[in-house]
Amino acid sequence: MKKNQLSITLFLVFLLPSCVGAAKENTDDTQKKSDVEIVQIKNENFDRFLDDFNTNRIFQLERIVFPITVMTPDVDRIALAPTEEIIEKMDWELLDLTYDSTYTTRDFDRYTQTINFRKDTAHVALRGIDNGIFADYYFKLIEGEWYLVTLVE
Repeated sequence: MKKNQLSITLFLVFLLPSCVGAAKENTDDTQKKSDVEIVQIKNENFDRFLDDFNTNRIFQLERIVFPITVMTPDVDRIALAPTEEIIEKMDWELLDLTYDSTYTTRDFDRYTQTINFRKDTAHVALRGIDNGIFADYYFKLIEGEWYLVTLVE
């Protein structure tokens, strides 16, 4: 009888740590899955972001780093030398960077749009065709989400 009790006690002593280890592994797996979900959230697609940015005013205001610095030509300076302007959130006008290929063939205000990417930045460039349109919009990936950080017009 004592042999059985000793066997059961030894069995429980060896079983308990393995149960705790299995529970810890489960916790580690849950943490790993959680980390993977966070990483997936942080990989925001720029095209989807830009669609929302162009159509949703509230989203756009949330995704601009205010106050934003804007470089614009100064009509009072020689050769329209650029000047730095700071725009606060309350003064921002909705920006629409929606683009389709027909913009290069229309009668007025023809322009092209290109998007260039680096590791964590995107540059949207608008270039007019015989009309002087010139604008650059600079976006940065901050904690996995795209933000407009500056622009040059």
